[in-house]
Amino acid sequence: MRVLVLGASGFVGKHLTAALRARGDEIEESSLRDPVAAAAAARSCDAVVNLAGESLAQRWNAAVKDRIESSRTQLPRRFLEALASNQRRPAVYVSASAIGYYGTSETTIFDEESPPGDDFLARVCRRWESEAFRARDLGMRVAVVRSGLVLDPEGGALAKTLPPFRMGLGGTIGNGRQWISWIHRADAVAIYALALDRAAGAIDASAPNPVTNEEFTRTLATVLKKPAVAPVPTLALRALLGEGATMLLTGQRVLPKRVTEEYGYRFAFPELESALRNLLDRHAEL
Repeated sequence: MRVLVLGASGFVGKHLTAALRARGDEIEESSLRDPVAAAAAARSCDAVVNLAGESLAQRWNAAVKDRIESSRTQLPRRFLEALASNQRRPAVYVSASAIGYYGTSETTIFDEESPPGDDFLARVCRRWESEAFRARDLGMRVAVVRSGLVLDPEGGALAKTLPPFRMGLGGTIGNGRQWISWIHRADAVAIYALALDRAAGAIDASAPNPVTNEEFTRTLATVLKKPAVAPVPTLALRALLGEGATMLLTGQRVLPKRVTEEYGYRFAFPELESALRNLLDRHAEL
């Protein structure tokens, strides 16, 4: 299969393209910064995986929020509009999304049947997915992957968390009760491959055992053999990240119902401690 990957330079994209090549797929890489050029690249492809999007890990202001939304809605829309003019189109469209779709709660358990939330990120995710499902009108099978926190010591939140923890300066964020629905990068890549091969509709890509921030902090400290006694105050985090701090101060407990029950996926790393040990032991060897 020949696969066009949009956003292949990101940390998930790099591992996904490597995994697809390893199983024999041909990979074409492009960017959504030029949707028309990306659509032209899709002419020779059997499937598209769209991982593109403005980073959420920055201080949110009006301009940043506009980039977050437009990169996930306007640019994919322009890509699909340009793709509609192609005589030959891919048969499959897989789009990234996020468990932010569900909003936040300390008590509710979410799965793919849960309704969307109503905060900024939930609204963006809802529109993000709506744009992706436009590809159905082009005769494409569409899968949307709602990712949890992808654990990778080379990128994302874990990479930013490791330096203070390794210095013994790690600690809980806020009250520590917020849920973290996490996933090992290998499982995230495998679920994207599953979506590419046979899934349709929205699927959750998060491990079956979410943890609270307090438990995540304690487990990471144990794996690193470091203390974790320096909690991050809520006010300090809001001063640093603005509205973007909400992602870290609130959370959602998400269970991957469809990938396990409907598609029979078995997680390689269902427990946090084994996932962290695998990632950090491998990273230490590099």
